[in-house]
Amino acid sequence: EIVDSIDKLLEKVDVVLLESVDGRPHLAQATPVIKAGKPLFIDKPGAGSLADAIAILALAKEHNVPVFSSSSLRFGPDLQSIDENDKLGEVVGCSVHAPCSLEEHHPDLFWYGVHGVEMLYTVMGTGCEEVSRTHTADTDFVAGRWKDGRIGTFRGIRKGDATYGAMVYGTKGIVPAGNYTGYAPLVEQIATFFKTGKPPVSAEETIEMFTFMEAADESKRQGGAPVKLDGVLKRAQEEAAKKK
Repeated sequence: EIVDSIDKLLEKVDVVLLESVDGRPHLAQATPVIKAGKPLFIDKPGAGSLADAIAILALAKEHNVPVFSSSSLRFGPDLQSIDENDKLGEVVGCSVHAPCSLEEHHPDLFWYGVHGVEMLYTVMGTGCEEVSRTHTADTDFVAGRWKDGRIGTFRGIRKGDATYGAMVYGTKGIVPAGNYTGYAPLVEQIATFFKTGKPPVSAEETIEMFTFMEAADESKRQGGAPVKLDGVLKRAQEEAAKKK
């Protein structure tokens, strides 16, 4: 059955998948779902701005409603099991490459670079402190410095063979990972999430990932200068507070 509003939909369902491609209305679309207490999955881009992403997750916390957003690339089997790879040892760094088409109404990496950034965070985890970005018409190269001294990089490709992949650097060896394996792993995670109410990606990691991407935009605006994530996050939190 097709209905003509989210409010009517909420009368008929137990859970919601927000699949609209444009991230800008996601805060407005997610708000009634969260207030109705329905578990919610938001497809990429999770929001049209860092402030909106913060506002969505803050509202979910306020109403104690499980919400998560993720790229399918995060759940590729080799990335999910990377810590168990005997050839790798302890992860000391990671370089990711992925498609990175741009869309003028979204921060640059939010639109398609998010897939590669999710791959990077799947391997590196949270704790990035500083980001710098080199931008050309065909390529973006973003380097992040984690608080423990590790370096993670994202190469966004707009010309040539724009495939997904990663090299994970460890104390024992270097291991390739990150091939695209389709939507099935993500769909399985969504189904489990709806059954358990436990998001497979924490709000803290999602917010840091969005902060990483917004900091990359700020670095671009500053000609590639390093940008601290904490300052970018603070400004966005102030903006998000005004959206209540």
